[in-house]
Amino acid sequence: MLPEEYNMCVDKYADGVYRFALKVMNEMNMAKDIVQESFEKLWVNRKTVENAKAKSYLFTVAYHLMVDKKRKNRLFDKYSDTVFEYAHSEQYSDLNELLHRAAERLPEIQRSVLLLRDYEGYSYEEIENITGLSLSQVKVYIHRARLQMKQYIGHIDAVI
Repeated sequence: MLPEEYNMCVDKYADGVYRFALKVMNEMNMAKDIVQESFEKLWVNRKTVENAKAKSYLFTVAYHLMVDKKRKNRLFDKYSDTVFEYAHSEQYSDLNELLHRAAERLPEIQRSVLLLRDYEGYSYEEIENITGLSLSQVKVYIHRARLQMKQYIGHIDAVI
């Protein structure tokens, strides 16, 4: 990867990596650090990373950095299956905020794979490569995350 290609990667992918890190970490400064460290690793390994695979490389690095930071802060959830105790029952019109609150309640691994799939548009196979999980694990975590979000939101009439 040439320096010009690296600069193009920064322009194209920095916002996406930041959004992903912010949604998972829920802290602006940590998300910025993850973006910076991800691009630093890309720069260090620029000779071995193909330009066509830079986006996947960045998201993979960011994902692993987030897992490491969560473990260091003892906030990383051991992939437990959290069951929501109640459904959302109040009338609310801001669907985006409601979805954001529902996603925040998910275990970290489920939130990560759901964000990669639904927000960033990665395929199951790409998420498998990014996270190091098996394809079936990726599908199960996404399915469980969607079920838990559905349970939190409740009936569609509560949203509209």
